Amino acid sequence: MRKTKQPKWLENAVFYEIYPQSFCDTNADGIGDFQGIIDRLDYIQELGCNAIWMNPCYMSPFLDAGYDISDYYRTAPRYGTNADIKRLFDELHKRGMHILLDLVPGHTSWDHPWFKESCKAAKNEFTDRYIWTDSTWEGPENMGSLHGISERCGSVGVNFFSHQPALNYGYYKTKKPWEQKMNDPGPAATLEAMMDVMRFWLKLGCDGFRCDMAHSLVKRDENAKGTIAIWNKIRKFLDVEFPDAAMVSEWGEPDKSLAGGFHMDFLLHFGPSHYNDLFRCDEPFFCTRGKGSAKQFVKTYVGNYEKTGGKGLICIPSGNHDMSRLSYQLETCELPLAFAFILSMPGAPFIYYGDEIGMRYLPDIPSVEGGYERTGSRTPMQWDRSANAGFSAAPADALYIRIDPDENRPDAASQMKDPASLWNSVKSMIAFRRRHTCLQSMGEVEFISDTYPLIYRRKDKNESILVIIQPADALAQVKTSGEILFTVGSGAEIKDGVCTVNGVSAVFIKE
Repeated sequence: MRKTKQPKWLENAVFYEIYPQSFCDTNADGIGDFQGIIDRLDYIQELGCNAIWMNPCYMSPFLDAGYDISDYYRTAPRYGTNADIKRLFDELHKRGMHILLDLVPGHTSWDHPWFKESCKAAKNEFTDRYIWTDSTWEGPENMGSLHGISERCGSVGVNFFSHQPALNYGYYKTKKPWEQKMNDPGPAATLEAMMDVMRFWLKLGCDGFRCDMAHSLVKRDENAKGTIAIWNKIRKFLDVEFPDAAMVSEWGEPDKSLAGGFHMDFLLHFGPSHYNDLFRCDEPFFCTRGKGSAKQFVKTYVGNYEKTGGKGLICIPSGNHDMSRLSYQLETCELPLAFAFILSMPGAPFIYYGDEIGMRYLPDIPSVEGGYERTGSRTPMQWDRSANAGFSAAPADALYIRIDPDENRPDAASQMKDPASLWNSVKSMIAFRRRHTCLQSMGEVEFISDTYPLIYRRKDKNESILVIIQPADALAQVKTSGEILFTVGSGAEIKDGVCTVNGVSAVFIKE
């Protein structure tokens, strides 16, 4: 496996994911903006997060909430200007914080100038920037496609929604005359263009990228060999020009993403990870009923962990813009235990904005900007108990997405004042993680129990900490000795070589 130098700051990073349109609106247009993020940096820092992942903020028709980019080099005016985002970068760095932008390398919007040029019949430098067949009646294999939309003869492949034509990085194995090899001029130009995009934003001051659909670049790709090769070319360019740039992949297969030069891989909520077994199923493991199971998650995690060479470079999120909120199937008393787990595992943890106060998922609200069922997890941040929960001074009916209408909705200001709140529990847990290097990104993990209670050991050259998490509402007893360093929930005690953990509690023991 390729050995990629780890940026030092990533070893103790705790990320806060910001969905910019829903975070904080300072100009009363109902949509969040860069100034709103700047105004709330102190809040994020007080919570304990020292890094941000910001969802796409580029020019876009917003048919997929900004993941359909029409200009990679310009921010969307609704958020602010390039000068404004540069100021955001500067304000973060003044605080010793870092930011990853969301890189979307696999597709653009159909409004992108590259695509408009590629639709022309006359040959030009963008003709092969996208995956086109040579017949309007034939679409690319195993891809959706658009046809009958251009003056050129052919159909164009799409990556996800039909308005997102797939960029052409070539085929690992070609079968049709129109399928291009990875080193053909078209795919080579696409790669160069994407590296130019990265170069632009890194020069402006961002600290790296979270890479959307990082696995999707090369088509008919045998065991991801072609896509790994593409990312290795990018890694070599970064090593020369921006060696401290951090790269986190949305891939879900760390043996592949790390081989491609990524520093960390993002645990996915779909596919074989069994992540949803913990938080988002009919009987989540982190539930007081104690009827869930972590067995398949642990088995899969350990298998992937071993593939990383025991480096623990797998990031676990509380949630993100594509899944239901953490609080949707977990009760308020269960959430601190979920965070105790997320914040004590290897890799950099990611907290989705609002999860730290238990913001609710709103099912069945109308789709906004291609969100569909995901829209309910993208509602405006709830800052306080003022109008529009402090998100915006715009009229309520002008908001990007409606606010949670429940008058008892959680808010940050109230929870910050309450020592027993979820916010303060998360803050304390992050601070505890920071004080112990073995709990941070690079510390080792060894699972001892994959049932109730969940038991694992975190260790490094400095120390060893045994973690016991008992989500079920029942006492648990574990043979161990040592010193209790930190508890979550109703506590635990060690007596005569046995640790008694109260139900719905977690305990961290120095061995």
